[in-house]
Amino acid sequence: MIAVTFPKSIQPYTRYVLIDMNLSNTFPLKRPDAPPIPQPSLSRLPQYHHYLVELEAKGISKVSCSVIGRDLNLVPVQVRKDLQYTGIVGKPKTGYSVSELILSIETFLGWNNINEAFLVGAGNLGTALLGHERFSKFGLRIVAAFDTDPAKIGLWIHEKAVLPLEKLSDLAPRMSIHLGIITTPPHVAQAVADEMVKGGIQAIWNFAPVKLKVPGHIIVHNEDLYNSLASLSWKLARRFRVPIQEREAV
Repeated sequence: MIAVTFPKSIQPYTRYVLIDMNLSNTFPLKRPDAPPIPQPSLSRLPQYHHYLVELEAKGISKVSCSVIGRDLNLVPVQVRKDLQYTGIVGKPKTGYSVSELILSIETFLGWNNINEAFLVGAGNLGTALLGHERFSKFGLRIVAAFDTDPAKIGLWIHEKAVLPLEKLSDLAPRMSIHLGIITTPPHVAQAVADEMVKGGIQAIWNFAPVKLKVPGHIIVHNEDLYNSLASLSWKLARRFRVPIQEREAV
């Protein structure tokens, strides 16, 4: 256990937070090196997974690329190429075992190996992510949150402790945490990323609308909600500007 002592100013909330280091992946499982996969193929794998889980729930045990392509409006050849990246090989005429294909996709994506993460920024977005129970189904478990706001430090949010940010770089290597999530305002995101790099974080899921400067070996995925909203708003506005006659013709 690690005992974290907080300043007296927050003792009304709690004085000690205990983190069980035995819950962390001290010896993370290693997967065989996978071949490079194009981003479009990688983006389609979760779609296949969702579809296959629904098939399995219906009691369907076998499926072919032709059927998958028909149901998902994809070219069967593309489906076969996408699935080959997971290492699974279908059988002529019978196709794939649905359960084996689900496991193959989950293994390739790392969904069956829990990835533990630290989250920084216990505001509205951070709180929502801390309470998002479905993350565990996709191999993600947020074990603690960090913040610099004295009013938040020491609180428990969705059963996750909010710790002082300065503790992150010490706890991450000790708990073998390699994934960091940033849900802070943009003006502090870079400083948070620097602290994560200092603590040995290897991958950052960044929700802050700012481009981070990190060493080349750090994996960064930017979840740009603002750009997505701008794109959606533009498409919606464009639809309402289209003349009625043209919409009916389409």
